[in-house]
Amino acid sequence: MLRSVILLLAAAVLPVASAADKADGWKTIYDGKSFAGWKKNENPDSWKIIDGNLVCQGERSHLFYVGEDKPFENFEFECECKTEAGSNAGIYFHTRFQDTGWPKYGYECQVNITHKDPKKTGSLYGVVNVGAADLEGVVKDGEWYKTYIKVEGKKITIRINDKETVSFTEEAGREAFSGSFERRLGKGTFALQAHDPKSIVAFRNIKVRRLP
Repeated sequence: MLRSVILLLAAAVLPVASAADKADGWKTIYDGKSFAGWKKNENPDSWKIIDGNLVCQGERSHLFYVGEDKPFENFEFECECKTEAGSNAGIYFHTRFQDTGWPKYGYECQVNITHKDPKKTGSLYGVVNVGAADLEGVVKDGEWYKTYIKVEGKKITIRINDKETVSFTEEAGREAFSGSFERRLGKGTFALQAHDPKSIVAFRNIKVRRLP
């Protein structure tokens, strides 16, 4: 009896894959009600679950997906984001957990519509930068929008509400982004960013599909 109860409780906090997910290879990696499969680093209070959404507001913090031992290499990633006015966040990929600081490894897809940083939503941060004019009529603060990221071989594609903002092929022997940041493809996991106390950003419907 006790074993049955434990199994039921475990099932309750794990992401539930829909029939459609199973059919096409997509896997939901956020269950809409807990941090199961995710790990916060510094300033964990910057992350909350509100109305079933992951919401960040507070001092710098990153929420890493740790629900699978096998790292991601070639994949498609999709989620929905919603920013409050003047907010900044990010979605890292090919990264790895670290206790503090901006993630050293992997690339960042920017989440920022009206924050002062000129690198806007859909940018491959510091590599292929999207400006505010590129997003006119595509996204608005206070509204959910879809972010799609694909890595296949050395090519990175980013689409925002189905508009392609990045098509970048990493060159051989690429140097570090700046300082000690290793902005190169390899393999790793995903991380969501809480950027600063004035930024409020929500995430939902987070899913991934591995590619050969």
